[in-house]
Amino acid sequence: MMTRNGYGNYQTTNLASQAASASPVRLVIVLMDGLLDEMARARAHIEAERYEEKGNSLNKCIGMLHGLASALDFDAGNEVVVNLARLYEYCTVRLNEAGLTLDPLLIDEVSTLIRTLRAAWEGVDQRFG
Repeated sequence: MMTRNGYGNYQTTNLASQAASASPVRLVIVLMDGLLDEMARARAHIEAERYEEKGNSLNKCIGMLHGLASALDFDAGNEVVVNLARLYEYCTVRLNEAGLTLDPLLIDEVSTLIRTLRAAWEGVDQRFG
């Protein structure tokens, strides 16, 4: 238990230090990294039949997806914004289904989508940094 708490504290401190100096695009990437890490934990909890921890991890994931969605600028009226909102909502639905059905493949599906999206944001960051 001590090891898990120490690692969690390290992650929290590391995330806070990254966020303090990050551009908006970099913040999205950092949040996606956290989301990917937490989805991996949720998947491991399902496989190990740690259902309370699975629920906590999936709730964190859904919170991060809501954070990503809340950062979208709908006033821009951009089709990309609308599509991102739909994608985040789809991911939320799939993670909820994973929690109910205990199907780790649903988490894998969302992880693949987020990894693809993260790579696109990484390209934006490298190009326009």
